[in-house]
Amino acid sequence: MKTIAIVAGESSGDLLGSHLIKSLKSARPDLKFIGIAGPSMIKEGAVSFFSLEELSVRGYFEALRKLFHLLKLRKKLLNQILYVKPDLFIGIDAPDFNFWIERQLKKQGIPVIHYVSPSVWAWRKSRLKKIKKSIDHMLTIFPFEKNIYSKAKIEVTYVGHPLAEMIPLKPNKKQAQDKLKIVRVNKVIALLPGSRQGEVKWHAQLLIDSAIEISKRINNPIFLVPLPTRETYEIFSKTLFKNIYTKLNIQLLIGHASDAINAADLVIVASGTATLETALYKKPMIVIYKMSSISWQILKRMRYLPYVSLPNILLKKFLVPELLQDDATPENITNKTIEIFRDVAYRKNLLNQFLKIHYQLKQNTSERLNRVILRFIK
Repeated sequence: MKTIAIVAGESSGDLLGSHLIKSLKSARPDLKFIGIAGPSMIKEGAVSFFSLEELSVRGYFEALRKLFHLLKLRKKLLNQILYVKPDLFIGIDAPDFNFWIERQLKKQGIPVIHYVSPSVWAWRKSRLKKIKKSIDHMLTIFPFEKNIYSKAKIEVTYVGHPLAEMIPLKPNKKQAQDKLKIVRVNKVIALLPGSRQGEVKWHAQLLIDSAIEISKRINNPIFLVPLPTRETYEIFSKTLFKNIYTKLNIQLLIGHASDAINAADLVIVASGTATLETALYKKPMIVIYKMSSISWQILKRMRYLPYVSLPNILLKKFLVPELLQDDATPENITNKTIEIFRDVAYRKNLLNQFLKIHYQLKQNTSERLNRVILRFIK
């Protein structure tokens, strides 16, 4: 039996990892997967040495607070991987955590693949030299990234994004609403505060206050709030119970993020992979994000592109509104919501642009992954 060590850093990596494991096992049932995995990867048979939640850190200030713990965990994980002596290592995203491990493993002669390019195209371009020393092959999920690595003489393959395979080109909104038992209402608005506990803590009150304001200006809306774990569900629930507003029609869910997005007329979403999923479901969105002032100041100085959300990055223009940090207020979110609902031409253009993204990313990802990865397994 061949062993692949694999490390994902958060829920978006868990999604990619579960898809990757399923794809590889369909071709090679003898493969074994160990490392750090989320629930979806574990469901596909991965053995996780540590909880994926331990790696889910947001912002530079927050990362500094957990630095000692993360360094200790990383060293312990490296020793466990070296003890197992896997045939291949695959790091999924989490570049600050994974590249150091990858560099140590490569020195020991273990082949290394990194899946999901870090944001060298947005900031920190100096990383390319370090990346070249750390990996044997880069798998990119966005088309414009391939050229960056080719120029740096790093082996690279553009594989597309599995979400573009999973989500139909024409999603069935009514089917999602029926599944969630949504009765006839004026508007369905999905609120996605993020997948990490820290993100939910920062965004819960903002989204609840925004829902209250929106309810004052739109007749009978329903708000869907999908939370990825019981822990994030509890965080949002506690915040909600502090706000006694009986007229607010809000439904909290554990999981069902895809159904909530598909069922919605509008999605208010924390910046991250969920913005891409929202675009693939062809939904109007408002992108939000808040963090500590220190982390925000550091991030602002390092930003290279004027936009942060994946749809805007892929289209190279401000198509979806981004309300970040001090601009992320209930008033701004409400005003933008009303504006989007009133602008039919904007929504029609949005649909066409998101369809363009979908075709770009729909690349038979499973086949491309297998073709590259299985070359490394003798």
